[in-house]
Amino acid sequence: MKELFRFLRRFVRPYRSNLVGSVVFNLLSAILNVFSFALIVPILKILFKINETVYEYVPIVSGMKAEAIGKALSNNFFYKVTQFIDVYGESTTLLILGVILIVMTLFKTGCYFGASAVMIPLRTGVVRDIRTKIYDKVLSLPLSFFSKERKGDIIARVSGDVSEIENSITQSLDMLIKNPILIIVYMGTLIVLSWKLTIFTIVVGPVIIWVMGAIGRKLKAKSLVVQSYWSDTMAQLEETLGGLRIIKAFLAEGKMSKRYLDLSNRLRTASNRVNMRQALAHPVSEFMGTALIVIVLWYGGRLILADNAVITAPKFIYYLTILYSVINPIKDFSKAGYAIPKGLASVERIDRILLAENPITACQGTVVKTSLDSEIRFNSVSFTYDGDNREVLHDIDLTIPRGRTIALVGQSGSGKSTLVDLLPRFHDVCSGSITIDGVDLRDITIPSLRGLMGNVNQEAILFNDSFFNNIAFGVPNATREQVIAAARIANAHDFIMETENGYDTCIGDRGCLLSGGQRQRISIARAILKNPPILILDEATSALDTESERLVQEALERLMENRTTIAIAHRLSTIRNAHEICVLHEGRIVERGTHEELIAMNGYYKRLNDMQQL
Repeated sequence: MKELFRFLRRFVRPYRSNLVGSVVFNLLSAILNVFSFALIVPILKILFKINETVYEYVPIVSGMKAEAIGKALSNNFFYKVTQFIDVYGESTTLLILGVILIVMTLFKTGCYFGASAVMIPLRTGVVRDIRTKIYDKVLSLPLSFFSKERKGDIIARVSGDVSEIENSITQSLDMLIKNPILIIVYMGTLIVLSWKLTIFTIVVGPVIIWVMGAIGRKLKAKSLVVQSYWSDTMAQLEETLGGLRIIKAFLAEGKMSKRYLDLSNRLRTASNRVNMRQALAHPVSEFMGTALIVIVLWYGGRLILADNAVITAPKFIYYLTILYSVINPIKDFSKAGYAIPKGLASVERIDRILLAENPITACQGTVVKTSLDSEIRFNSVSFTYDGDNREVLHDIDLTIPRGRTIALVGQSGSGKSTLVDLLPRFHDVCSGSITIDGVDLRDITIPSLRGLMGNVNQEAILFNDSFFNNIAFGVPNATREQVIAAARIANAHDFIMETENGYDTCIGDRGCLLSGGQRQRISIARAILKNPPILILDEATSALDTESERLVQEALERLMENRTTIAIAHRLSTIRNAHEICVLHEGRIVERGTHEELIAMNGYYKRLNDMQQL
């Protein structure tokens, strides 16, 4: 229950007015239900001609006790009914009582609808809020978090787990609000009708409720297993979609199909266990409810048949009607007892994202930087990924003066990409510091820090949107003229205009409708439009053919003019004109200098250069 209340505090609190409305409507429906059922007694007396009592009007005066007032109201009601019978006859009175019952039922069902309708905005709002919070959290978490998580698993939590919360918890909230109200009102009515019979019912009832609740006690753990297997299948699907080319090339369709079938079978087996237990809920509650009715019927029959009967037959039938009305809320409670643990298992899974710590935003500074005035400096920087004992970077000292181009070269895994990822604080240094104009990165606000930088990566990251929106991405209020000017500088304007709708043409998922060179030029145009003082180039031309490389290199040279540039390159020909080239090996800078100086050293750089000349 603590987990449920914690969930309600976090996500349901903004919808308090909906909860109040639900309480009001449910209370009205319960009261109307009691009074509409009360009409059964006079109807039965008329039908079976049970007129053993002569009623006289009893005035209600101040000072009367609550019990006396209740008896007086009941007496006066029957007094009016007998008057109606005397004046209009039994048939007409029966018709009038039936019409009153219909009207009360209309109001009662209207309140039922109102109670459900007022909860719909709450359910949909909670689901929207959870999905939005997860999405915003995904955007804010550092890249290191996603190196440990599978994208398919995250997608499963946003889709499957949130849907499970909607189906289990939010739809059970209505039952959690309505049922206590109904039970309290109905139990109060039962006590008024016959306290002896109600005490007997209360003694027998908890045993039956305990049996119904025992079924759902292990559902949460079993549901966690089901959601875990569901995540595995989603992760497998995401990997398959991303690797279809390789799967087909290596004739691995059968292997992947078998793997997915194995995952699906595990999911099916676990789901069968949960659904079987849940399917058992209704039959057990139905059986136990019927057993309770039969036991009460037996005991009530003894009270009626006794010489000094404490309850009449019509009242006993009314009593059974109310008792059966109590059993339905108890059944709903049992359903909620099966459904809520499943939802709480999903809450636990999404909390692994929502409650994940973000050390970078937690250490965000207050200094706002809008320009690079002098230099960027790496001061004895070392870095290790979480859970990895191997240092990726060790004792890096590097100064990058404003307006200079620094190139990073070295074998794969030497730490080049990690080094540039530290600059926009995609990761934080483990020791040492990085400063911009003497200000530690951790003292600068993240938005202003990243606003200083533009990125062009080896894999052009584009979105399923138009050319215009991809180029203007991250630059609010960009005009068409500015976008076209950036595209011209990036050698992208001509091929954009050749498309059907020009700058309004959609480029497909990740730019799949474009060639590699075209995608790269769009990403360069995006960086040009942002006009950042610091430019990061991560092997921007390594995956291009010769013609595309020439066009992209021309665009890059225009982009690099008058900017501070850090370029990672495998093709040494693209960085020969850099002001300084740093050679990384196993996380250390082992050589630095211009192209000519490094060739003269006859070391790592010379060997890399000679291999590319072969």
